[in-house]
Amino acid sequence: MEALRSRLADLCRWLLPARCLLCGAAGHDDLDLCRDCAAELPRNRSCCALCALPLAMPAALCGRCQRRAPPWDAAWAPFRYGWPLDRLESRFKFGRDLAAGRSLAALWLRESAPTPLPDLILPVPLHRGRLRQRGHNQALELAHPLSRALGLPLRHDLLLRPRATSAQSELDAVARRRNVRGAFALRQGAALPAHVAIVDDVMTTGSTLAECTRVLRRVGVGRIDVWALARAPVPAGGRSAGRASN
Repeated sequence: MEALRSRLADLCRWLLPARCLLCGAAGHDDLDLCRDCAAELPRNRSCCALCALPLAMPAALCGRCQRRAPPWDAAWAPFRYGWPLDRLESRFKFGRDLAAGRSLAALWLRESAPTPLPDLILPVPLHRGRLRQRGHNQALELAHPLSRALGLPLRHDLLLRPRATSAQSELDAVARRRNVRGAFALRQGAALPAHVAIVDDVMTTGSTLAECTRVLRRVGVGRIDVWALARAPVPAGGRSAGRASN
């Protein structure tokens, strides 16, 4: 069966060769990105161990985490939210471009996963109204490939978003925290393991992930990691970078 899938994949690549989603050139290395555009993707190599904030100089923790640690235990965000990743993310999240989402997921899978791995992955949920509007949950679409590649169970029906909220993208840091306060809940009777990772597409101020973390803390989850494809630098005043929204 695996040999058949491999042959079918080779045939599809021959019939429909990959094209770069950004510039239209030939794709490279089984990605819908050319070599030059892929090389421009901003990796988040120097960052805070607790919140993954990009740092100009290597340091264990950023200033904010030294003053007040976030409610989670560790963060993994292998990319910075900047050109050209932000364009792919915007097309995926707001333009229903699932090809861009597949490319982003493939890029994430090529990064080294943190250790120890969690026992369960929980994608950040969307309210049903926002889900109908967008047509997909970008966090869930990114979490599925991670789950398969890392051999980790995924549940999208345990962490819920019963309250609709305003879009985070036009709010400052204080308004973001207020906006998501009480927006999440856990399904009644849900049993969770000791170590969980919450998955989202972009982390900006971390307000959404922090609120999800508090929900899990209240039911006794011992270790909570937050995983995001990209971490946005937080500019002065705490406003979002581009259309990053969490």
